[in-house]
Amino acid sequence: EDLRVIFIKLADRLHNMQTLSAVPPQKQKRIALETDDIYAPLAYRLGMHHLAGELHDLSFPYLHPKESEWLTKTATEHYDSRRAYLENLKPIVEAKLKENGLKASTIDFRAKRISSLYDKLLRHDMDMDKIYDLVAIRLIFETSAECYEALGIIHKYWRPLPGRIKDYIAFPKPNGYQSLHTIVFTGDGGVVEIQIRTEEMHRDSEYG
Repeated sequence: EDLRVIFIKLADRLHNMQTLSAVPPQKQKRIALETDDIYAPLAYRLGMHHLAGELHDLSFPYLHPKESEWLTKTATEHYDSRRAYLENLKPIVEAKLKENGLKASTIDFRAKRISSLYDKLLRHDMDMDKIYDLVAIRLIFETSAECYEALGIIHKYWRPLPGRIKDYIAFPKPNGYQSLHTIVFTGDGGVVEIQIRTEEMHRDSEYG
């Protein structure tokens, strides 16, 4: 009946997972499975994406040790190359927004978590080249109106991938998550995901 109890339980579980290597091996998988099946989804349901993702990632090596080792090695190179590509794209996006009288309060990058990446790879034949949101560029504005204006500007210069425009501002996810998502062709063979939201939406997305 008191939501603060759940926050304490989630914090306790996070600490348990961060120190799970000290637990006897026969208990590790049970605790990791419980975390992955119960605690992480609970955090996600409360809109606490950062915590939910961390709990999933901490559980993953204990539940899928071989896959975790392979993915960590394989993904690192792809993460680095995608991040470098977006670093070069960032000033171009800023310039296009400025040309149209718009300025983002923040432009940063979001790397897909290992556990989430694995789930998506299973749906795409384990082909890393099919994962367009491995690293996404994130534009943060003060108002929702600016978010929609920015989406229009992005699509003015870069053609969107059909069927991959998602409006979670008008239609939030059940846990309250709000953002605009689009995947665009950048004209040089690149395909990137761009997420657009307000500062308040971003704060709520990370911490619930």
